[in-house]
Amino acid sequence: MSEVLQVDIWSDVVCPWCAIGHAQFKQAVADLKGTVDVDVVFLPFELNPDMPPEGRDQAELLARAYGKSAEEVTEMQRHVEAAAEAAGFDMGWTGEGDAPPRHVWNTHGAHKLLRWALETSGAQAQGELKQALFAAHFQARRNISDRAVLLDLVAAQGLDPAAAARALDDPGLSQAIRRDQELAAQNNIRSVPTFVVNGKFILQGSAEPESYKQALIKLATMEALA
Repeated sequence: MSEVLQVDIWSDVVCPWCAIGHAQFKQAVADLKGTVDVDVVFLPFELNPDMPPEGRDQAELLARAYGKSAEEVTEMQRHVEAAAEAAGFDMGWTGEGDAPPRHVWNTHGAHKLLRWALETSGAQAQGELKQALFAAHFQARRNISDRAVLLDLVAAQGLDPAAAARALDDPGLSQAIRRDQELAAQNNIRSVPTFVVNGKFILQGSAEPESYKQALIKLATMEALA
């Protein structure tokens, strides 16, 4: 069997389970290469669209959102980091000196650049930029709402920072991001990561690579028989 599936991944770059799920999904796709091939496109889902430019301390945000104590939040964070390490995406601090507190940032600009990368350079370039944004946020703890940081990441991926700067200033891209998110709401996509296969089959949440593999094989078989 050799089928190509189109997978749209709705996710946010500050969502830890999106980074974990992506790492697990990539492993499944790599294992299936030549049997079931997958084309991936990332679509926007802003978890905190009203987040101010200065961001918020992650621990404080989690404590308020879930009504948890500081100790409980720390345990939640440890659980996420252990899951990330097991998935092959270590969220440990990669900078020098003591690790700064984790922050949550506004991601609208990041999503604009992901859409721009897809439109101008293709799905592979978009995927590489997405991975760079995950690494910048979770490992380097950079402010990915900051224009200079975003343009630095673009340049590091071999993309044109001058064109990216124009994309950040393009109101049309903002409108496109909002339309995409309205489409997600219309299709009852309310949590991430969500994987939409061939525009009709939905896989939600992070899962072990083997679970993704079995799902993709099943869906490829169904599509081949349709």
